[in-house]
Amino acid sequence: MCGIVGILSRDQRQVEPAVRRVMHAMRHRGPDDEGYNELPLGWDRLGRDQLGRDTDDGAVAGFGFRRLSIIDLSPTGHQPMFNQATGDCLIFNGEIYNFRCLRSELESCGINFAGSSDSEVLLHALSTWGEAAFDKLQGMYAFAFYEARSQRILLARDPLGIKPLYVAQLPDRFIFASEIRAILASGMVSDDLDVGGIAGMLAYGAVQSPRTVFQHIRSFPAGCFQWIDSGAAAGHPLSAAKRHWSFPRHRLADDRSTAVANLGQMLHDSVHRHLVADVPVGVLLSAGIDSTILATIAREYTPQVTAFTIGFGGLQSNDEGPLATATAALLGIKHVLIELEASELSEKWSVWMQKMDSPSVDGFNTYAVSRGLAREGIVVGLSGLGADELFGGYPSFHRSDRWSQLLEAIWFIPPSLRSSVVAGLGAISGRNAAAEKMIDLLSGDPTVTGIAHSLRRLLSNRHLQTLGLSAHSVGLANDYLPGGSDCMELALDGDQFNAVSRVEMTNYMGDTLLRDTDTTSMHNGLEIRVPFLDLPIVQYVSGLSGAVKQKGNGHPKPLLREAFSHLLSPTIRKRLKTGFTLPIGEWMRGHLRESCESGIQQLDCVPCLDQNEVQRIWQSFQQTGSSMHYSRPLALVVLGNYLKVCRQSSREPMQCVESQA
Repeated sequence: MCGIVGILSRDQRQVEPAVRRVMHAMRHRGPDDEGYNELPLGWDRLGRDQLGRDTDDGAVAGFGFRRLSIIDLSPTGHQPMFNQATGDCLIFNGEIYNFRCLRSELESCGINFAGSSDSEVLLHALSTWGEAAFDKLQGMYAFAFYEARSQRILLARDPLGIKPLYVAQLPDRFIFASEIRAILASGMVSDDLDVGGIAGMLAYGAVQSPRTVFQHIRSFPAGCFQWIDSGAAAGHPLSAAKRHWSFPRHRLADDRSTAVANLGQMLHDSVHRHLVADVPVGVLLSAGIDSTILATIAREYTPQVTAFTIGFGGLQSNDEGPLATATAALLGIKHVLIELEASELSEKWSVWMQKMDSPSVDGFNTYAVSRGLAREGIVVGLSGLGADELFGGYPSFHRSDRWSQLLEAIWFIPPSLRSSVVAGLGAISGRNAAAEKMIDLLSGDPTVTGIAHSLRRLLSNRHLQTLGLSAHSVGLANDYLPGGSDCMELALDGDQFNAVSRVEMTNYMGDTLLRDTDTTSMHNGLEIRVPFLDLPIVQYVSGLSGAVKQKGNGHPKPLLREAFSHLLSPTIRKRLKTGFTLPIGEWMRGHLRESCESGIQQLDCVPCLDQNEVQRIWQSFQQTGSSMHYSRPLALVVLGNYLKVCRQSSREPMQCVESQA
């Protein structure tokens, strides 16, 4: 795992200094090595590119790289990496898990390798197969590939967006990098705020792709690739990004017993591939079945594997430490319990806030455990992320169905009476989050996908409007569905389980969990791998009918439990999902109150927010006996602290702009 950056510009003198500023801002992503190279883009001696467009002078692309060595620790893994035969060049963040198979295939084509890294395999795969290479890749990645013969650049991101990639297109330059704040560090992009990005963050607790909170920076879409030519350095329109992977549209005919057998072998293969590294590997172990399954399989291939658990002792009522310790003892593996004491809380919280690349109310626990693993000398950690989304581990999988039935009943009420129902809900909505969600759904999208999205909302449309944000004007109306068309098709087909699964994967997992995991782990020099999101597993499980996955005895994730029942003790197998919850609300009223109030105060530089409403929310939350969930004020706190860090010492009001996603 590493950090990549590229700047395309006609002003060659500015490129290298700007790239190096970005590299410095991402030094935590790659403490082992760095590299820089400048590459010519398609232009002739008259200053015209290959399409005949006038570029005034020759545009160049500056490629920068920061390296965290995982596979092949030798200098042959240095990037930017060149194909000496073709002149092609690659900068790559991530891991290709099937690189050994691809290497053998390329060697049979006559390709010679200088080292043993997966980066070199990816470089030659792209030089040899071009876009067809995407059909062969299994891994997590974001990369830029310079094709020397056409002097174009291919940008790409893995199917699920496990690895981040952000882009900024300006009139006279094009920038891409692994981090948002690193792009700002280039000095080439303004920090004008995007109203839609802010609204999405406050509504869901994390910014919704493709937006960021900054007007000129966008998230590159997961599962897509895009060719960038010299026109990007002159502000010409880019060719549209194309999909190289999509969720399966056809249901598999496999029954439950077949699925159980196939899933068992697939996850064993995935864990085996994810353990490949030339550095120490650990497992993030909680009290749940997902990480327990991973630890059990990992032990088969690496008996000396170490499991790590974050414990909050007296800071948390449902501390997972004791259960995880007991699980590790049952498995016979080494276990390290990383305890966070009350005296450390404020300092850890402050550092977590400072390291955010995109504002999010989630991720503190991941930051804490990542820091603990890094201190123990672990460079790669396996996480159970993705199992809840694939197999139905969240309350949304059964709540969506109940809400759907309720909404259907309400829709049978005559319109004249239905308005009275909405009015009645409005009367209690200030005290009842469920009533707020119901109003939004009745006035917008009462489908199962709309319900699944609504269940993830922290702020309703009414709340956004009282803060000065119009939900419709910023693209967050009820029909706003990231990846919504695919989800809607599933819902219309009657497969509610898969519709909710798709929403959870594209929304909560994609825009919150994966992004937070990457940021918090990389700031600690740690690579987190997610075996449940191995592409063969995702394609297979997503292709199964919802009925195959949800049939069970009432426990969450019944298919997963059955597939690995032989690996789990009866105690673990029957363990209910408790969730990793921290008493953050108590902390915000106690240990962290001063820090949180500082974040609230920072929002006075955001002109699109109603400052009176911001203060009202914070004061209401602080009142004794308040029933307000902590996530609402926390979203404001996080946003304020994030903007403070991005602005550094500036106290000038920031510009708010409403723009297209």
